[in-house]
Amino acid sequence: MAVAFHNLNSDSGLKKLDEYLLARSYITGYQASKDDITVYSYLAKSPSAEYVNASRWYKHIDALLRISGVSGEGAGVIVEGSAPITEAVATPPVADSKASAAEEEDDDDDVDLFGEETEEEKKAAEERAAALKASGKKKESGKSSVLMDVKPWDDETDMKKLEEAVRSVHMEGLTFGASKLVPVGYGIKKLQIMLTIVDDLVSVDDLIENHLTVEPINEYVQSCDIVAFNKI
Repeated sequence: MAVAFHNLNSDSGLKKLDEYLLARSYITGYQASKDDITVYSYLAKSPSAEYVNASRWYKHIDALLRISGVSGEGAGVIVEGSAPITEAVATPPVADSKASAAEEEDDDDDVDLFGEETEEEKKAAEERAAALKASGKKKESGKSSVLMDVKPWDDETDMKKLEEAVRSVHMEGLTFGASKLVPVGYGIKKLQIMLTIVDDLVSVDDLIENHLTVEPINEYVQSCDIVAFNKI
């Protein structure tokens, strides 16, 4: 069943959104998706600091839209009682568009796609080939950098033991990095931790579902969310 929100620009609507995001980083799933964009589009502005979880989520989605965009499909969300906030996009006059297209064609004519390599490019290619040959190693599998939120059950959870439990997980291709405690609200803090994974060896979904949220670690860990996922 799709998640539903009502009148997001009212105090009651923002309160419901803030409570919903207390234990979540995104509207649905473990990564930003079209559901986040849908809810984002109904908000006239960033929620005030009073709604700490909604404000944190809004700023994160706003940054993603400005930097890299959002590609996740999502699971579906319904927003009632208000209309999406849209900004008019200026459309250039037809004549200007044609002139611009003609200029682009002229520019394309000037681009030499099959030009000869420069001496610098040849030298760099030779150095890379020599280094690869000297190493005698196969190409290493891709890696990813992941920023994860690990949420406790309540404000009485021992966060030191929670972090120890998280770091006790050992998998080939998994390396934990820096971490910090981040206030969530109502006296609760979450663990935000960096990790590096070898893509062919570690699945983030498997890590969360079969290692971080099962016994005995789930004595401390209530849920995990992916804040950022970047290829290295």
